[in-house]
Amino acid sequence: MSSQQPTDEPVYDDRVYRSSMGVVSGVLLLALTAWLCGDAVVRGSGNTPWIALAAALCAVPLIVAFTIRPAVFANDDRMRVRNPFRIIELPWAAVDVVRSGYSAEVLAEGSKYQLWSVPVSLRERKKANRQRLRLRHEGLRDREDRSAGGKVRAPAEPMRASADRIVDELQRLAERGAERPGAQGSVRVHWSYEIIAPAVAGALLLIILIATR
Repeated sequence: MSSQQPTDEPVYDDRVYRSSMGVVSGVLLLALTAWLCGDAVVRGSGNTPWIALAAALCAVPLIVAFTIRPAVFANDDRMRVRNPFRIIELPWAAVDVVRSGYSAEVLAEGSKYQLWSVPVSLRERKKANRQRLRLRHEGLRDREDRSAGGKVRAPAEPMRASADRIVDELQRLAERGAERPGAQGSVRVHWSYEIIAPAVAGALLLIILIATR
């Protein structure tokens, strides 16, 4: 009878962060591509159907890469960033900081990686900053009312831009998980050839077909 003991703390299901607007845009673009290319294949003559198929072979992987594919998966041990053409695996111990400026990004082992699935909206951030300023002014008035014996309202929860909120959550996961045994290791980067290869093949085929018309 073999006795097996757990070698690490439990790891819970990944938290997944992706842009819902990106997914919707990707589905619409794929539908438009299918309609245009399908119509060219059915009704076109000469090289037109082949050109349409080559264009679809090039366009579909790129649409998927930049809209539907990007995602960030995070658990107690590591973060996996799925960008258009790469997958970056970052154990929390290797992460220096997760931050958001004009874009969301993670710094690890001297390199910087963008989080494509966490788009930063400057408009949303400005709106959140205006709300925080308003709440600060209301807090000052409430303290004046309290000192005057007046009725004080319950403080409202300050608004945060969605990208900033996600980045803060990832940074907390990084700080909390950095010491876990399962969070040790170095950054690993994998190229997504399943996206790159068909896009390049479609582009080359499209160039050849157009050049030989």
